[in-house]
Amino acid sequence: MPSSTRSRKSAAGGGSIRKKCVTRNGKEYMYWEARVSVGFDPGTGKQIQKSITGQTQKEVRLKMQEMIRQVDAGSYKEPCKLTLAQWLDMWTAEYLNNLKRLTQEQYRMQCTYYLKPCLGAAKLSALNTHMIQQFINSLSNGERAELSAKTIKNIYGVLHKALNQAVENEFISHNPASACKLPKIKKPPIHPLEPEEITRLITAAQEDDYGNLFVSAIFTGMRQGELLGLPWENVDFDRMVITVDRQLQHENGEYFFCTPKNGNARSFAVAPVVMDALRKEKEKQDYYRSVLGEKWSNPHNLVFTTEFGKNLVKRTVVKHYKKVLERAELPDNRFHDLRHSFAVNSLQAGDNIKNVQANLGHATSAFTMDVYCHVSKSMARESAARTQAFYESVKPV
Repeated sequence: MPSSTRSRKSAAGGGSIRKKCVTRNGKEYMYWEARVSVGFDPGTGKQIQKSITGQTQKEVRLKMQEMIRQVDAGSYKEPCKLTLAQWLDMWTAEYLNNLKRLTQEQYRMQCTYYLKPCLGAAKLSALNTHMIQQFINSLSNGERAELSAKTIKNIYGVLHKALNQAVENEFISHNPASACKLPKIKKPPIHPLEPEEITRLITAAQEDDYGNLFVSAIFTGMRQGELLGLPWENVDFDRMVITVDRQLQHENGEYFFCTPKNGNARSFAVAPVVMDALRKEKEKQDYYRSVLGEKWSNPHNLVFTTEFGKNLVKRTVVKHYKKVLERAELPDNRFHDLRHSFAVNSLQAGDNIKNVQANLGHATSAFTMDVYCHVSKSMARESAARTQAFYESVKPV
């Protein structure tokens, strides 16, 4: 059984500080404890006292003085007894319904795989900035994981949002995650195709069942999920306009529709080459419908489907894309690089940055500029060169 001895030390305010010693397994441990009166029991009229502990007298005195200040100001609240794990379960169950389904699933995954195993046992009221900072640091150089800076930022973002809600619910007085420092995110290089490479890609794509999809991607800049979720009613052949108001996403073995990435629908004019590719796709669907009869079904009226009218599977799209790259003798890259290729070639052709932003569906032109800053700098140099050439043509002899 542990034994303890006490020596009383007076303190200013409505509390007292004691130095305590406890013996465990034959070894003495010293710490400081303060007891503060926080009110009276309405049933018995007796004082309610709370205990504060710490390694040093100064630490405990500061905590005690802050508690006394809160009691005197009438702002003291009983510390929340929930653990972080319990609160995260409540938060994900009750406070995420306004988010897209995919976002909800991502938040729950971050909680399950990272937040609850590492911080879940801590009481909400006991969480502090240093504890959370140590957790963040462990994600990049600890034994548990070596995650990218972007992934760490996403995990931190989930924790910060959950703790913000805890503050609004008055479970805690402030968000201890707000003062944490995150690793700097290094933007990965983009790999847009050169014009000569695009020619080879288009040629190779003509021999692939998904060729019209790849041509549409490289000349619209649409995201893969937006193309796979595009319905025929959003294609206006007369006005040569496409409307993007949903995307097809995949989670836990199930495909579903959700809003575009930034939550906003957009419409934009497209080049005749895109409309030609979509007409070919429509003709192909008409052929399969006539051959397969009742076996052919396209319940969501999708533009890009299998021969049976079902939605395309992302991994199959990627598989076809890799084959096209091999056939074109091009270096390996991602489907998303087709989007980058559209953006870079649009900017280099002199397209307005706001127009490119609108076509891509970026929330702001500043984001577009940031992603394609190397192109913007090149355009600025070309603009300066044109200005100099103009000056040379008008300067006095």
